[in-house]
Amino acid sequence: MVQRALTILGATGSIGCNTLEVAALHPQRYRIHALSAHRNVEKLAQQCLRFLPRLAVVSHAEDAARLSGMLKGTECAGVTEVLSGPKALCQIAASADTDIVMAAIVGAAGLEPTLAAAQAGKRVLLANKEALVMSGALLMDAVRASGALLLPVDSEHNAVFQSLPRSAGQGLGACGVSRITLTASGGPFLNRPLSELAEVTPDEACRHPNWIMGRKISVDSATMMNKGLELIEACWLFDAQPEQVDIVIHPESIVHSLVSYVDGSVIAQLGCPDMRVPIAHALAYPERMASGASQLSLAQVGALRFQALDLERFPAVALAYRAIRAGGTCPAILNAANEVAVEAFLGARLRFDRIPAFIEQVLNAVPSQPAATLAAVLSADAAARDVAGKLLRPGYEGKLP
Repeated sequence: MVQRALTILGATGSIGCNTLEVAALHPQRYRIHALSAHRNVEKLAQQCLRFLPRLAVVSHAEDAARLSGMLKGTECAGVTEVLSGPKALCQIAASADTDIVMAAIVGAAGLEPTLAAAQAGKRVLLANKEALVMSGALLMDAVRASGALLLPVDSEHNAVFQSLPRSAGQGLGACGVSRITLTASGGPFLNRPLSELAEVTPDEACRHPNWIMGRKISVDSATMMNKGLELIEACWLFDAQPEQVDIVIHPESIVHSLVSYVDGSVIAQLGCPDMRVPIAHALAYPERMASGASQLSLAQVGALRFQALDLERFPAVALAYRAIRAGGTCPAILNAANEVAVEAFLGARLRFDRIPAFIEQVLNAVPSQPAATLAAVLSADAAARDVAGKLLRPGYEGKLP
């Protein structure tokens, strides 16, 4: 069996760590070519010592110097080259020496290296939903032009991918699909009275009932903006109209998504809430291999519950439907506003219950433009962050309470 070279963008996050664990189960299949991290130098150093990548990339030069010092005199000396900065991220994503790129950088920072991997024709395992949210047309055009293979790693989109026929590339209608249904746990506040959401703390918002995730995506799950972003991602991945994508609350997180067919059939993918399952599927596709996750026992689960999505409780989803219908740079504006809002909430500068209204205010303030170029997308992202930053300044006119 030929080893395939794997690059992980965002190696120290939950997806990156899980990817390394899955790859470690199959050393005959995969070798680690490159790893990247933002500022978690300590964890990246540990990963380098274990997997001996040829390249390690961090965001800042001072962190690169720290990492080099930590690796000096170890097995990595003379093996692992340390680089820094956005250009280095794009370099490892597009390198001729790598076969598979796990795109797991959180937020807009993952857009350019993900696009670079697609343009280079890589097998791209997409865990960075923001890349498609911000520049869906550009990324999908790059995949088609280069012959890259784009495989979704989000559990919901991976489930849809598994439930579609191989002919789905011809369009949902051509293969008899009528609807896609994404499931959502509802997060930690599904049954919390709305009147109490103003008092939610960051630690409460980050305690997801089913999944172990980073703080940003945990907050997105609590507001349900993660499901809104997944709605936009699903439209691009599966060439679906917003009206063809439903969202249903499923507290157990066992059924990850469903695909409905015109004949009345519904095919769903089920599994324990463990990200190693979709990671292993995307790594090995079209084959199957062990992920290290537990096997699902429906007898132990006992019951699976479903309920309609309440847009009064989760208005962020309505904002996402608005953004994808508007098109252009509107989804990029939505994403930027959300990133600023989540950061402000985690920093105790914005109340949890005000996050959706804050995002809506940014959407109303920043005009959408055609998303024809990367420059246009990045310009919209910057404009949205500028407006969002002003809204957070003490005393700024129009500031939310």
